This record gives sequence, structure tokens and C-alpha cells, in this order.
Amino acid sequence: MKVKTILVSQPEPKMENSPYSRLIEKSKVKVDFRPFIHVEGVAAKSVRQQKIDLNDYTAIILTSRNAVDHFFRIAEEMRFKVPDTMKYFCQSEAVAFYLQKYVVYRKRKIYVGKRLFTDLIPMFKKYKDEKFLLPSSDTLKPQVPKALDDLKLDWKRGVFYKTVVSDLSDLRNVYYDVLVFFSPSGIESLLKNFPDFEQKETRIAVFGNSTVNAATNAGLRIDIKAPTPETPSMTMALQKYIADANK
Repeated sequence: MKVKTILVSQPEPKMENSPYSRLIEKSKVKVDFRPFIHVEGVAAKSVRQQKIDLNDYTAIILTSRNAVDHFFRIAEEMRFKVPDTMKYFCQSEAVAFYLQKYVVYRKRKIYVGKRLFTDLIPMFKKYKDEKFLLPSSDTLKPQVPKALDDLKLDWKRGVFYKTVVSDLSDLRNVYYDVLVFFSPSGIESLLKNFPDFEQKETRIAVFGNSTVNAATNAGLRIDIKAPTPETPSMTMALQKYIADANK
């Protein structure tokens, strides 16, 4: 079965020359983008009900750009002026760079990991006496609280935003050769929107072990996987599959 159409369950990349642009040009396929999930902020009242007073914390742990946006949104809603002495522990350079939207970048107060949450551990050890707040979504990777507990830090998690299933009802009678997923939430959204979904000839592409497990548990056939040593990115995995399928 040849591949002509692909639906990626994420927002369209903002950069002009994205890997998907090259995929479209090289493989002559149509690629559409549609977020299967989206993020909604919780109200300041809900944060208060979690017994969180922003005055109590001296350091904020930021794992994503969403965490940055919703921490500062809640601070504004609570009329809390974030002090200049606040320390920020950012999981990656991308998160730290995004933080500049809200604060004047002072390196001595912004501590940056390489990519993984565990990259921050040496910095946490250096600042063990801080009181840490972790603004997060309602879903959190279990290794995050485990790492913080193992270090015996004084920390608290606050649910500042939630991952919500998007309404995809307009896609009910639209068919794609390949559906691309990057998270278990994307698989959950597919099945919630279309409980009677039958895979048939549709190819399923998944990124990451947790997404593989979610698709398998849902009884879906996985045709394309990334990352692998040969295809470290999803676009590379798609390109390789299409090259074989469209011969």
C-alpha cells in the first residue's frame, strides 16, 4: 500500500524549513497537522485548594514551556510579584530561553539542564536548602517526583494546567494512510474521539517507548517506530517507510 497522506497529531511546526517540509518535497506526500490534545490552565482557586502559597517558595522547577506560561499566569492571577531573588531550574536550554519572555535573564539565578530531568540533579544537590515548587500538568513522568524525593528536597508539586483531549469530530469521515503519534495522550484522544476506530489499512507511526506501549495496549498495529539507531527522528522513520512502500 502506497503512502500519499499523513496526519501528524501535533501542531504544525512554525519554522519554515522544518523536517516535514523536506519530507513533503522528497517523498511527494501530503502532510496535515492536527493537535489531538491541548493544554488548559487551571484556575488560581484550584491552585489555592492544593494548599499552595507562592510566597513559600524560593525556587521554581520548570520542565516545559507550558510550565513557564502557567506559573506566571497563576502568579498574575494571585497578584503575586515574583521576587528578583527567585531561582529557576530549567530542564533544557529551550525552556530557559523561553523563560526570558517573563524575566530578565540573569545566569546566576537560572540553572539549566541539558535535556533530561536527571541532568538537573547536580544543581539540586548544590541548592538543597531551597524550597522548590514544581508547576506541572495533571500528568507527570514518575521519574520526576522520584528524583526529587531521592534527593530529600523540600519540594511541592502544583497542578497548574491539564492535558485535555481535543474535539476531532470533523475528522470522522477523513482517512489518512498514516497517523503519527508522539504520546500516550494522543492514542487516548484517538480512541475517545473514535471509540469504533478500525485500523484496517491505516499505518500507525509512534515515537517513544511510552507511546509504543499505549498503542500496543490499545490493540493497534504499529507499522513505524522511532527513535531507532537507524532512524533517530520521526521524519527519518517516515521517509524510510515511504521509500519502501512507494517503490
